[in-house]
Amino acid sequence: PSPPGEESRSLDSLESFSNLHSCCPSSSELNSDAEEAVVAAAAAGGPAPEPEGDRPAAGSQLLSASKERFPGQSVYHIKWVRWKEENTPVITQNENGPCPLLAIMNVLLLAWKIKLPPMMEIITAEQLMEYLGDYILDAKPKEISEIQRLNYEQNMSDAMAILHKLQTGLDVNVKFTGVRVFEYTPECIVFDLLDIPLYHGWLVDPQVADIVKAVGNCSYNQLVEKIISCKQSDNSELVSEGFVAEQFLNNTATQLTYHGLCELTSAVQEGELCVFFRNNHFSTMTKYKGQLYLLVTDQGFLTEEKVVWESLHNVDGDGNFCDSEFHLRPPSDPETVYRGQQDQIDQDYLMALSLQQEQQNQEINWEQIPEGISDLELAKKLQEEEDRRASQYYQEQEQAAAQVQQVQGAASPASGRQSGSNERKRKEPREKEREKEKNSCVLL
Repeated sequence: PSPPGEESRSLDSLESFSNLHSCCPSSSELNSDAEEAVVAAAAAGGPAPEPEGDRPAAGSQLLSASKERFPGQSVYHIKWVRWKEENTPVITQNENGPCPLLAIMNVLLLAWKIKLPPMMEIITAEQLMEYLGDYILDAKPKEISEIQRLNYEQNMSDAMAILHKLQTGLDVNVKFTGVRVFEYTPECIVFDLLDIPLYHGWLVDPQVADIVKAVGNCSYNQLVEKIISCKQSDNSELVSEGFVAEQFLNNTATQLTYHGLCELTSAVQEGELCVFFRNNHFSTMTKYKGQLYLLVTDQGFLTEEKVVWESLHNVDGDGNFCDSEFHLRPPSDPETVYRGQQDQIDQDYLMALSLQQEQQNQEINWEQIPEGISDLELAKKLQEEEDRRASQYYQEQEQAAAQVQQVQGAASPASGRQSGSNERKRKEPREKEREKEKNSCVLL
C-alpha cells in the first residue's frame, strides 16, 4: 500500500493505461470508417446493412475494412439483443477471442454498467480494454476509510499488473471442494475488483469417500503432482490413492460433475450475472427461474437474433438455446426451418415436449430409489429415465406418423376399388333384366 501522504501509484498507472489507448480510434471513428466501407460496398453493388438501430447487421465488408484500417488489432462483432426491454450489446467471439475479457465485458454490458454507442457494430480489443479501464476508474469508491482505500488501491495495483492477460488468458486453478474455491492467484483479484463472481462446477461428491480422500484439499495443479508422486511410490496405499485420483480426473474430463452442477445451481442467485470457468474457457452466466444459462457469444450465431442463452442442465454440454426472455428458440436451419408460421410451430413443439418431459419427471416413483444414494448415481438414474422416455416418445411419434402416411396413401386406391365395385353392382341388375327380356315370351 502507498503511504497515506502520497498519491497512489496504482491510480496513476491506471490513468497511464487508459491514456495508453488514447491513440486507439474512438468508437465513433471506428463506426464512421465502417459506414464509409458500407457506402463503398453499396456503390459497388454489394449489400448494405439495415439502417435501423434495433437490428444492426455486421457484414463481411465491415470486418475486412476494419482490419485494413487497423492492422494488427483484433476486431470483434457486436450483437444487439433485447435484454429486459432494452437494446443491449453483446460482444461475440471468434476462434481465438480473449474469452476472459469478453466474459467480463458482457457481464458489465448486460448489467448496463458499461454502455456502447447504439449504432456500434464492431469493436477492437484495445477499445474493450479502454472501456474497462475507464470503468475501473469511475467505480472507485468515494467515501471509504483510509484502510479500505489502501486495500482498494493495492488491489487495483495488483490487477493492473495482470490486466493485459485478459486479452490472452488467465491462470485460474480450481479446487474441488466448492464452486467459488480457487487457488489464490493475482488473476482472481480482477474479479474481486470488478465485483463479478467467478464460479466453477468441478467438484467431488462428498458421499464418495475414496475420491474425497484421494483428492483432499488439492487444487488441480497440486492433484496432478500428487498423482505423479503416488505412482512412483513404493507404498501400495499411495499407489491406489493416486489411481483413484487419476480416475476421477479422467471420468470428469468435462470439468463439471453432477454434484458440482447441483451446488452451482444452489449457489448462484436468481438473476445474478457472473462468470463461469470450465475447460480453460470463461463464459457469462446467469440464473433464471432456478435454471442456469450461459450467454451464447459464438460469432457463428451473430445473425441469430433469437439465440441468446444456452441452458446448463447436464455435464455433457448439450444445452437448449433460448432467446433473451429464456424461451426455447432452436437455431434456424435453412433446409428444415421456415420463417413465420413454421418457426412458431417448432417453438410450440419444443415447448410442449419440454412440458411433457417435466411432467414425466415429476411422476418418478421416489419410493423405489434406495436411501443413501449419491448425487452422481441419482443424477445418472434420472438422466437414463429421461432418455428412455424421450426415446419412447420419439418412437411413438414416428410410428404414428408412419400410420398416418400409410392410411393416406391407401385411401385413394381403396375408394377407387370401392366405387368400381359399386358400378359393377349397378350394372349387374340391368344386364340381368336385359337377358330376361330377351329370353321371355310375350303372349298377345
